[in-house]
Amino acid sequence: MGLVLILAEKPSVSKNIADALKIKNRQDGYFEGNGYIVTWAFGHLLQLYDAKDYDDKMSTWKMENFPFIPSTFKYKVKGDPRNREKPDRGASTQLKIIQRLMKRRDVDAIISACDYDREGQLIGDSIIYNLGTDKDVYRLLLNEWTPAEVMKGLENMKLNSELKPLQDAGVSRQWADWAIGINLTSVATLKYQKGKGKALNIGRVLLPTLKIIYDRDTEIENFVPENYFKLQATFKTKDEQEYEGTYVEGKEEKFKSKETLEAIQQALIDQSAIVSDKQVQKKKEYPPYLFNLSNLQGYITNKYKGWTSDKVLKVAQSLYEKKFITYPRTSSVALEESLVGKTAKVLETLTEDLPYKSEIKFVKSKRIFDNSKVESHSAIVPTYLKPKKLTTDEEQVYTAIKNRLIMQFMPVAEYEETRIETKMKNIDLKGLFVSKGKVQLVEGWKKVEKIQSKDMILPLVQINDHVDMINHEITSHVTKSPKQHTERTLLRVMETCGKNYDSNEESEENINTILSGFSIGTPATRAETIKKLKDVGYITAENKNLFCTQLGRMLVETFPIKDLFDLEFTGRLEKSLFDIEKRRFSKEEFLQVIFDFTTKSVQTIKSEQEITIKEVVTQRKTNEVLGKCPVCGHDVIEGQKGFGCSNWKSGCKFVIWKNDKFLTAMKKKPTKTMVKSLLKNGVVKVKGLTSKKGNKFDAMLKYEKNADNDYFSWKMEFDK
Repeated sequence: MGLVLILAEKPSVSKNIADALKIKNRQDGYFEGNGYIVTWAFGHLLQLYDAKDYDDKMSTWKMENFPFIPSTFKYKVKGDPRNREKPDRGASTQLKIIQRLMKRRDVDAIISACDYDREGQLIGDSIIYNLGTDKDVYRLLLNEWTPAEVMKGLENMKLNSELKPLQDAGVSRQWADWAIGINLTSVATLKYQKGKGKALNIGRVLLPTLKIIYDRDTEIENFVPENYFKLQATFKTKDEQEYEGTYVEGKEEKFKSKETLEAIQQALIDQSAIVSDKQVQKKKEYPPYLFNLSNLQGYITNKYKGWTSDKVLKVAQSLYEKKFITYPRTSSVALEESLVGKTAKVLETLTEDLPYKSEIKFVKSKRIFDNSKVESHSAIVPTYLKPKKLTTDEEQVYTAIKNRLIMQFMPVAEYEETRIETKMKNIDLKGLFVSKGKVQLVEGWKKVEKIQSKDMILPLVQINDHVDMINHEITSHVTKSPKQHTERTLLRVMETCGKNYDSNEESEENINTILSGFSIGTPATRAETIKKLKDVGYITAENKNLFCTQLGRMLVETFPIKDLFDLEFTGRLEKSLFDIEKRRFSKEEFLQVIFDFTTKSVQTIKSEQEITIKEVVTQRKTNEVLGKCPVCGHDVIEGQKGFGCSNWKSGCKFVIWKNDKFLTAMKKKPTKTMVKSLLKNGVVKVKGLTSKKGNKFDAMLKYEKNADNDYFSWKMEFDK
């Protein structure tokens, strides 16, 4: 038997595989030993051709060249992030290594071990099939990178050809986004933008997400507050205890007219009352479901300051690659039934030193283990490997995931709800007074996150008890406008495509919508979409709230392709991609729909009247002098890549780079103010630096010339 070549999506994952296979021997670009070679990509090594790669005339944007849809889509080495025109050197080198390994005579088979999802399938397949091979290709399908799972996965591989539907869905998504993005961004920019240097971004997932925020902004602006009134009374029992009640007629406790309540109030003077009804109900509160990616992002961005969905995904991805949690880009909130035994072991490992360990009971419940609620990946849970050292960010995300699992196996929380109805004795009123109380009986799973319950305790009364009304007042209120979207609420609308949005987020119906693939974007892409909306200036964030910018509004109100803003339309496209994965729809049909839509949209934009949505004003950088160069005394000014000496042409080397490594390591970028202060005083106080462990601190920084060369180094001092 010859060797088997395994291709992982990233270097860190290939190391996990090599560790599981106990391969110590690392070569340039791969590991080799024990019958295996393990190599890696860096995510996508290949990208689709740009329009100009197909045809030179596309190198400048001209209206008459669109729509442009290539007859076959081709791939090239991905571009260098600093210079898009050139291929990325690292990617080219790694592709050559992979190709050489694939061609080795002693290699019998190839295994794609990229993530088990649309993108992972696309990354592996684009590399393997574009390089070309006649060897058998297999697929390793894993949910976590622990050694035990890697070994188990290698025993249960599939032929890669069985995953053709997943590849089709990946390719369809990629080609569709290219066709819509390239064509409509170009044509919209030509039509609606004055000035050069930037584009007016149009995207399949970008615009409906923008519209959700726009709609909420508009709703808030058009909201007209209304006044309403309530009648509140205080009653005293025979043993001198007091309780409050609100006047209710039918089900209505809010009254538009104050006069109605004033008339009732007149009749209440010195009246006694009777307890006409009392109901006590025991109610159960179940813990929230396990996390899928959107719920985890919503929970963390809501709970902690300074988090975005994008950051939550990055941190979760890092925990996944370090083997501490299962695959994060999932839409499921339950676990596969086959994971019962494994979960019991994980639970035992995680809870061995908890104070409430005695209350934790492992159960095989349908709420947790249910195949019908799992869509290709189970919910996010910790693995059996306990982390020894985590950064503050990783700690916050890991703890949330760990606690959410433990909660499932704690007692169900129970509370008692009391409702008392109090009726006036001698006057005939249409309504009566209602009081509600609540007492937590069993804390249960709420202990895990120390969730405090607000107890509202009512005095002990029985039906037909006489009570006295000792006080009453009319209170005035104003209806509240809807709240701005936050990343949490936005993710929920995207996940369920706005369906049954206001229902309790844990409802069964919601889960079914999510599991049928009818959504905007996928768990993996939603965070990226929100980040891109901010980056291109369509939305802005203040604290946790998201708002449409002027540019974003202009786009929604002016851009004529209304389908692209429509949640239903985008939801159906996402559903079609989901159906391709499930073999219910073909790639060819889907792409035909997309290409027809693109062609029609381009024609529509061309025939619209000229309006400017965006004006790009190219501002010349004013060469503001920030201070004197410590080397030669010339002016220091801001350049594109750094703050440097204006005498550089004569060879002065003084510069502080904008991506300075020392500062970047502490999550800081040099600013004009910082440079000015440094040049003036020789030292600058910098606040909010981040240590390796993720903690924030302040320090005094100096930037001093090295004794033995022309370069400068940073020195850090702390206030005495």
